[in-house]
Amino acid sequence: MNLTQLVLASHNAGKLKELQAMLGESVQLRSIGEFSTVEPEETGLSFVENAILKARNASRISGLPALADDSGLAVDFLGGAPGIYSARYADGQGDAANNAKLLDVLKHVPDAERGAQFVCVLALVRHADDPLPILCEGLWHGRILHTASGAHGFGYDPLFWVPERDCSSAELSPADKNQISHRARAMDLLRQRLGLK
Repeated sequence: MNLTQLVLASHNAGKLKELQAMLGESVQLRSIGEFSTVEPEETGLSFVENAILKARNASRISGLPALADDSGLAVDFLGGAPGIYSARYADGQGDAANNAKLLDVLKHVPDAERGAQFVCVLALVRHADDPLPILCEGLWHGRILHTASGAHGFGYDPLFWVPERDCSSAELSPADKNQISHRARAMDLLRQRLGLK
């Protein structure tokens, strides 16, 4: 597939910058914010469904091929929660409230049962009605700490222990995180599917 431009189904400037860096310079990533300020309602029950929904919406609005990312944290002890509701786990009150709620829910859970993974699903559609979206999934395994640690990143990064680095995700440099994160793993697969070096 020969792509020179993609619209990213996100208004998040940080996500745009991060994904553009991972994608490389051969494809220009544009924000859906250039075309619309309206966010589609995420009515899917899985990361896959929501990523496809967002990609189709972005392509329909922009007239361009579109890339969407749906990601979140899945905690084993909680049956995969907060999952697709990760960003609004504490009723949309933001990262600090989400982290506080997760710590409270897990306060009596021992380390051995605090396994978790960050999940990222990337969906790419060539046009709004593309019957064969490209789907790439990345999983990043770790566990949930008892207290927050580190100042980098966002979301649940301060609570996510990364065994291979012996630190929290929020203690990694942005460059290091972009090499090993769930989003990096999904993007590696997408680059292979698109034939990008």
